[in-house]
Amino acid sequence: MSIFRVEGGHKLKGAITPQGAKNEALQIICATLLTPEKITIKNIPDIRDVNRLIELLIGLGVSVSKLNKTDYEFQAKNIDLDYLHSNEYVKKSSSLRGSVMTIGPLIARFGKAYIPKPGGDKIGRRRLDTHFLGFQKLGAKFEYNTDKKFYTIQADKLKGTYMLLDEASVTGTANIIMAAVLSKGTTQIYNAACEPYIQQLCKMLNRMGAKISGISSNLLTIEGVDYLSGCEHSVLPDMIEIGSFIGLAAMTSSEITIKNVSYENLGVIPQAFKRLGIKFEKINDDIFVPTQDHYEIETFIDGSIMTIDDAPWPGLTPDLLSVILVVATQAKGSVLIHQKMFESRLFFVDKLIDMGAQIILCDPHRATVIGLDKQHYLKGTTLISPDIRAGVALLIAAMSAKGISTIHNIEQIDRGYQFIDKRLNNIGAKIERIDD
Repeated sequence: MSIFRVEGGHKLKGAITPQGAKNEALQIICATLLTPEKITIKNIPDIRDVNRLIELLIGLGVSVSKLNKTDYEFQAKNIDLDYLHSNEYVKKSSSLRGSVMTIGPLIARFGKAYIPKPGGDKIGRRRLDTHFLGFQKLGAKFEYNTDKKFYTIQADKLKGTYMLLDEASVTGTANIIMAAVLSKGTTQIYNAACEPYIQQLCKMLNRMGAKISGISSNLLTIEGVDYLSGCEHSVLPDMIEIGSFIGLAAMTSSEITIKNVSYENLGVIPQAFKRLGIKFEKINDDIFVPTQDHYEIETFIDGSIMTIDDAPWPGLTPDLLSVILVVATQAKGSVLIHQKMFESRLFFVDKLIDMGAQIILCDPHRATVIGLDKQHYLKGTTLISPDIRAGVALLIAAMSAKGISTIHNIEQIDRGYQFIDKRLNNIGAKIERIDD
């Protein structure tokens, strides 16, 4: 176990390049199971969750070659389905939530899949109903062993159909798409998630020979094909990391250039930070954030307190609300943060209150932040990272605070952020990784 020792109060300056998108990479890597041919994936982030998924696929028999620091070649030609029953598979799969997205490709190509209840962040209940209801619509059958917490999914033949998803689940949509591309007939998925990562998955599958239309909308039409071939794909920059860097620059009064952000795929993220009063400039495909000693939260037109909430795309991703909440603590004005999707994601605010932030936790889903306008800085303390996104939010808080902070359980941060301490130290941060 390692910890971060963070010396706060330092201004940063320089350029930083976002890593490849974690959430996209997990989907794309699972999609390599759909074909026996070679697939090259570029811009894969070197983070714990992605590396664990690659290890899982290697155990299944996927041939994986690392071409350079960010690019890999996958070939799922000789899959060992017996591995799904091994203790090693159960251990690895249960520790990684992204493993659930192997089900769609496995039942599409091999007619069966086995998976323990996956792990991941402890941010509240994250049900898998959308995944399994979609598979059932396509003709699959599943059993859940409550004692072993193990799912068995089988399908002699998948058949296209119309389905209305009970929620616009990103991983659920991705999983169902990967099952449907090799199904017989036509599948229509209504209320599909339409995040850029889903769009990227669909475009990749089409290059492999799939027939998916309606990409970028919430109604996808998939004409099943008999075979998919190999292709080359490049992962988008991580929008969550880009938003984190915008917030970090404002919190620490720093001048930062965020390189190659794929601005057209950021959706409402830039607008969300502008609502907090943060100024930045788009220069080609970079975002330049100037030094800001103060930033003021907007109000609604009638003068009422601003509310920032999450919603399915093209709404604001819930993964950024923890960062936005932290950034608001040093703004001028007040804001209501409404986290709708997960009931435990705001509980980390207790530590921010210990640091001197003025926050009222209204209930598990809502928190009101009264900004300090940098008149009173947060103070260093001992922190524990509860999940990936809250972990990086606490890191941002520690970097803006006066004094020394220690952050425990940084394995959570490492799951989603690639060498974050080294990259931030390169532009002036003072973060020391200490092996405990």
